[in-house]
Amino acid sequence: MPVEEFVAGWISGALGLVLGHPFDTVKVRLQTQTTYRGIIDCMVKIYRHESAYCLAPFDLIKVRLQNQTEPVAQPGSPPPQYQGPVHCAASIFREEGYRGLFRGAWALMLRDTPTMGIYFITYEGLCHQYTPEGQNPSSATVLVAGGFAGIASWVAATPLDVIKSRMQMDGLRRRVYQGVLDCMVSSVRQEGLGVFFRGVTINSARAFPVNAVTFLSYEYLLRWWG
Repeated sequence: MPVEEFVAGWISGALGLVLGHPFDTVKVRLQTQTTYRGIIDCMVKIYRHESAYCLAPFDLIKVRLQNQTEPVAQPGSPPPQYQGPVHCAASIFREEGYRGLFRGAWALMLRDTPTMGIYFITYEGLCHQYTPEGQNPSSATVLVAGGFAGIASWVAATPLDVIKSRMQMDGLRRRVYQGVLDCMVSSVRQEGLGVFFRGVTINSARAFPVNAVTFLSYEYLLRWWG
């Protein structure tokens, strides 16, 4: 077998394991534990308590692709650096190693750990406040509570989301930051404290409808399966 085929197979296999691991985790949890009510419930609980590090490679790929500004293949123009999610993952793995896929993972964990608490506390609190005792929350209550829970969590998450995104892009050309703290200090020194709230408006605008629909779907699926 040519060396190129062996290397390509090894890289693609490794990437397959990395990208498929979240789904395999859900499968194993459902097979070995009885604390989950189904696939959705298992995914939500894993995401709530353990998600950040497991999802770091997906988030990194998303950020790299969103920051890609080259036009999509046009006659006579060079191809974009990344030609899709799989090619992006393979390129990061080849150029930056396995650890490159987890660039920004610590910032992601620091972002998600407290904000998940804010997220669910806000949702449960609003549902409890506006739902008569002994009844399930109405669709309108779920939509509003989910939307405001999303806004609250993203307002709290935006400072570390900025740091996470900067660290994820850091490996693209040359290393600028030595770690999360160095990234925070350098960003404030160069751009002021306002840098921590870049994107908070668009995050909030996106958060309301996305999380309103997410919680409504979640509640109805649980009731349907229950």
